[in-house]
Amino acid sequence: MVAALRAAGCVFAEDEAELLLAAARTPAALAAMVARRAAGHPLEHVVGWAEFGGLRVAVDEGVFVPRRRTEFLVEQAAALAPRGARPVVVDLCCGTGALGAALVTALDGAAELHAADIDPAAVRCARRNVAPLGGRVHEGDLFAALPSALRGRVDVLLANVPYVPTAEVALLPAEARLHEALVALDGGADGLDVLRRVAARAEHWLAPGGSLLFETSGAQAPAAVRIAEGSGGLAARTATCDDRYATVVIATRPRPRPS
Repeated sequence: MVAALRAAGCVFAEDEAELLLAAARTPAALAAMVARRAAGHPLEHVVGWAEFGGLRVAVDEGVFVPRRRTEFLVEQAAALAPRGARPVVVDLCCGTGALGAALVTALDGAAELHAADIDPAAVRCARRNVAPLGGRVHEGDLFAALPSALRGRVDVLLANVPYVPTAEVALLPAEARLHEALVALDGGADGLDVLRRVAARAEHWLAPGGSLLFETSGAQAPAAVRIAEGSGGLAARTATCDDRYATVVIATRPRPRPS
């Protein structure tokens, strides 16, 4: 099994073999899982889960696999979340719902969690991860999916929007390009189209002092900051983690000045 995985290009063949052994219920199931992995399917799709933020997150076939670098975004969000209250957390473009689930877990469950995605497969998957935490998952296009009662109440808005430029999607590893939904990868001509749509309306949904957090590439970060600040009333900054090659933009709605 290890030899087959290594021949297929799996760098960590021994580790993957252990995960496949643990996940398979029968020898026949194991053989099928090894064959799928050797054929290029993401390991997370094959075993049905991914580790993210200390959680085992269910990952269904075709759904975007949460990247470990995105744990940095969740850590930044946890540091901003109001304490001593029950903050409202929204996970837009939620995929598996991993970000929202990890953040609420980091807050000891003391949050009102909503997640949303346009992809029905992602919504079904996210419900398996979010519902046990008391959260709700909505299907639809960005803010249109959310209950109107959340307007002006969101303390932390996580938006792991797609940010790969359309022309570069073909350059992605086959695991992502062939086995994850295109809508979760393609960010338009410059990779920032979906971000523009989120930033344009974020101020209307954020509570005073609330923050929008999203991941981007280092090269896109200056333009992403300008988009966040130019779309209405947000003050933006970047945070980076060199170890995880992660760049996060944090855009905050200012609190009203005392009169």
